[in-house]
Amino acid sequence: MDFDRIIDRHGTHSQKWDMMEKIYGVPAKDGIAMWVADMDFEPPKCVSEALRGMVDHGIFGYYGDDRSYLEAIGWWMQERHGWTVSPEWVFTTHGLVNGTAMCVDSFTQPGDGVVLFTPVYHAFAKVIKAAGRRVVECPLVNNAGRYEMDFAAYDGMMDGSEKMVILCSPHNPGGRVWTREELQGVADFAKRHDLVLVSDEIHHDLVMPGQKHLPMATVDESILDRLVMMTATTKTFNIAGCHSGNVIIADGSLRAKFGARMAALGLSPNSFGLVMAEAAYSPGGAEWVDALVGYLDGNRKVFDAGVNAIPGLKSMPLEATYLAWVDFAGTGMERAEFTRRVQEDARIAVNHGPTFGQGGESYLRFNLATPRARVEEAVGRLQEAFADLQ
Repeated sequence: MDFDRIIDRHGTHSQKWDMMEKIYGVPAKDGIAMWVADMDFEPPKCVSEALRGMVDHGIFGYYGDDRSYLEAIGWWMQERHGWTVSPEWVFTTHGLVNGTAMCVDSFTQPGDGVVLFTPVYHAFAKVIKAAGRRVVECPLVNNAGRYEMDFAAYDGMMDGSEKMVILCSPHNPGGRVWTREELQGVADFAKRHDLVLVSDEIHHDLVMPGQKHLPMATVDESILDRLVMMTATTKTFNIAGCHSGNVIIADGSLRAKFGARMAALGLSPNSFGLVMAEAAYSPGGAEWVDALVGYLDGNRKVFDAGVNAIPGLKSMPLEATYLAWVDFAGTGMERAEFTRRVQEDARIAVNHGPTFGQGGESYLRFNLATPRARVEEAVGRLQEAFADLQ
């Protein structure tokens, strides 16, 4: 659990590090990659040892008999989240972007509206549009630097053509842990407008001290007939490259529709992803996550203190995830100028706010899941890039 150790990821086919110069113009030689949402930490030893066991065995055939894998999922959800999951509810998809796309394909038709509470994870809109559906943006309310929902306003935006709503819980990029009352509000909204509710909870294990994530499935049993839950080991344990996700559906009718589309497309899981996930969902994995969250909380404090000291910059309080959402509106600068300063002057690759939808125009997203020395270096560079404001 040496999260301070700097591991050079250049030249390893890392999207985060090997693509930042091509995409953002941030030089590979001394740039800091803070965009793609993976971590610069090794996964827990239990995961590496499981992979090593596969390599030592030497044969990489088709995966069969997934009972222990499903038991591991059930154990984790019960122990860590108080949520009872039956094995027959679980589908394994090629990650949760694929899981989202499969939900859109299974439960909507071309031209249907899919509701997003924006700004939100950019891949949602991407797959919705690619499938020929319409993105219906319901803007979150920024109340003193904290995102909230306005269901009265959202009700007025519906025209009856919407068939699905996708919730990001905890929220990316704002880092909100939604309260029980807020989650109940989403459930009631879905029922009022007869929407399938897809709850993407990929960040549910990465919750800051003092916060508590509630799985949507535990909030209101009356929505189980329209609820699709999505979870994964990939963000939690930094194994995104295994492209493995859980789509968990309690309702038999929804499950049959989803299963039919999985079968029609010939989708089946990657054996490496299943082995890694089973190893991660264990007491050893739990111990590692607890240490990780403590370290991320420290990174958050360092980053927020340094960034919020720059006049005109404001980092949204982070309740979950390792993704800092920084507002540059107070600088009075055009988006092109503050982005140029971050990427050219500070040499930091970050995600651009507008890609997350309405409300993201004055923001940039920073990935804090990196050794603290890098976070401190990034803060120093930002302070230098905006030194004229201080």
